[in-house]
Amino acid sequence: MPEEKNRGPVERFLNLFSDVRAGEGANVLLMFANIFLILTAYYILKVVRESLTIGGVELFGLGGDEIKAYLPAVMAVLLMGVVPLYGAVASAVSRIRLINGTTLVVIGTLVLFWLWGRATGVGTAIGLSFYVYIGIVNVFLIAQFWSFANDIYTESEGKRLFAVIAIGQSIGAVLGPSIAGKGADDIFVLLLVSAGIFGVCLLLYNVINARVGRDQDLKAGGEADADKPLEKGDGFRLVLTTRYLLLIACMVLVSNLVNTTGEYILSNAALTYAREQVPGLPANEEALVTANARAAVEQGRAANLQAAEATARDEALRGARSEVIGKFYGDFFFWVNLLGVFTQMFLVSRIFKYVGVRAALFVLPVIAFGGYAAIGLIGGITVLRIAKTAENGTDYSLQNTVKQALFLPTSREAKYKAKAAIDTFFVRIGDAASAGLIWVGLHVIALQARDFAFVNLGLVAIWLLLNVGIAREHKKLVPNDRGDPA
Repeated sequence: MPEEKNRGPVERFLNLFSDVRAGEGANVLLMFANIFLILTAYYILKVVRESLTIGGVELFGLGGDEIKAYLPAVMAVLLMGVVPLYGAVASAVSRIRLINGTTLVVIGTLVLFWLWGRATGVGTAIGLSFYVYIGIVNVFLIAQFWSFANDIYTESEGKRLFAVIAIGQSIGAVLGPSIAGKGADDIFVLLLVSAGIFGVCLLLYNVINARVGRDQDLKAGGEADADKPLEKGDGFRLVLTTRYLLLIACMVLVSNLVNTTGEYILSNAALTYAREQVPGLPANEEALVTANARAAVEQGRAANLQAAEATARDEALRGARSEVIGKFYGDFFFWVNLLGVFTQMFLVSRIFKYVGVRAALFVLPVIAFGGYAAIGLIGGITVLRIAKTAENGTDYSLQNTVKQALFLPTSREAKYKAKAAIDTFFVRIGDAASAGLIWVGLHVIALQARDFAFVNLGLVAIWLLLNVGIAREHKKLVPNDRGDPA
């Protein structure tokens, strides 16, 4: 075939994973590298987040595993202001200025958190603040990348190329925890590592944007669009007035409610595991605790030796358990994302080609239903890790690519503004709903962590019904969902 003859070595190699055509390889590799680096940095920060929150936070008698379930409510409130602000900026500047500005803000704030951590160490204030910060920033960075991808590729191109670009996302998610695990003894330096990685991403965005502006073969997001701000309008309004976008928003909300509730079950198991691994301090560390306590009394930072020893011992235990939890999550994220890489590399493009985006919508909820049924009926940390590995591995690969592909047939305003609203506010509303659910379950109904698995079974049923509605609306926009259109 003429198309096959025109493909260079890069395109021929990438065809092992998806249909990459002549002239597309260079941009695909640059996009691949960009999302790879974004996810590498994010997963480094995610391990830092878990270490600071689960192991370092205690407030009103509640541990970090429970408190972190309530923080998305704070994020949702903040996002009610952040999302319209982002939309206003997007209507005032070109897409590359929008991306440059948001990335530079993230780099600067990471440096500030590093300075804070160096000054105070692990504690409640920095743990809570960093959790909220990462919860907002991570979804914006990833959503912004895929908004950019949706802008520079047409529907047919995106359906072919998103699968291979997203392999970079899956591989970055594997590498990030590995890097974080090696630096778990000094979690704050990982903030600077991530800031440096985002600096490289900034450079890649500008290279890709320049190449796209010169490439007349790209049918969407060409030079005229690249330099033109979006039309006026609010992302929330677009979602609430468009049935297709509203159904996607509700699906994202419910799926995140399921996943976040599952994360609480896992966090509870991780905390129990850390307490089992570090039930108390060894004798040699007790001597250090006593020395620190005496120093605190001498310097006037504590009223008496007994209270000072209790405080020092508590701080030492939190620090030791924080390290165990960091390594636990580093290992968990590694296996989750290894599964995600395999799925992304060898299954996603083939699922899109042979059954289409609409059918692919139903894979994750079916896996989640089976996983939570096993957790509820069988239980145990082994079953929990297997179920959550399967759920998260599919979520980060197939489900992630499906969600991005759903925006391909939408307008530029929907790709940036509505997508930003859905991928941030509605994600965090799902998290906040999970927080309410967990609070009621723990403090009103007196459920155990494992009991929430049965609650998730009912939520997955709602998720499946929403997917039926999305599939119907998607069919109106893209009647032919199977195969590789020319």
